[in-house]
Amino acid sequence: MKTLIVEDDFTSRLVLQRFLSRYGECHIAVNGKEAVDAFGRALDEGQKYDLVCMDIMMPEMNGREAVRQVRAMEQARGILSTGGVKIIMTTAVNDIKEVARCFEELCDAYLVKPIRLAELLNQVKSYGLVPQ
Repeated sequence: MKTLIVEDDFTSRLVLQRFLSRYGECHIAVNGKEAVDAFGRALDEGQKYDLVCMDIMMPEMNGREAVRQVRAMEQARGILSTGGVKIIMTTAVNDIKEVARCFEELCDAYLVKPIRLAELLNQVKSYGLVPQ
């Protein structure tokens, strides 16, 4: 599994990276702009990501805008969101309207911080990205 962790908080990045690196390669982006650039490069190189863990509240570009741009890149290449990268929003924002907006932007899941690693793993397993 190849993962992109998009998180501006150092501690949150570190926790996710330590946990997810057990299951494969992990890359880091500190904001949405970096994430979109990394995602585009990976697609161009034929080394696409399997999973993106995306924070919402970040400088330069927020997570929802980054998700929109990622899905637009996939669509431009003929990749449907159902067959594209799995995007899990990992955020402190616990508001039903924000959850709805994220799903409208075609995220696959929404986990509220502090992230329960067992819940994250169950979500990843449900996508078939790691063995049950």
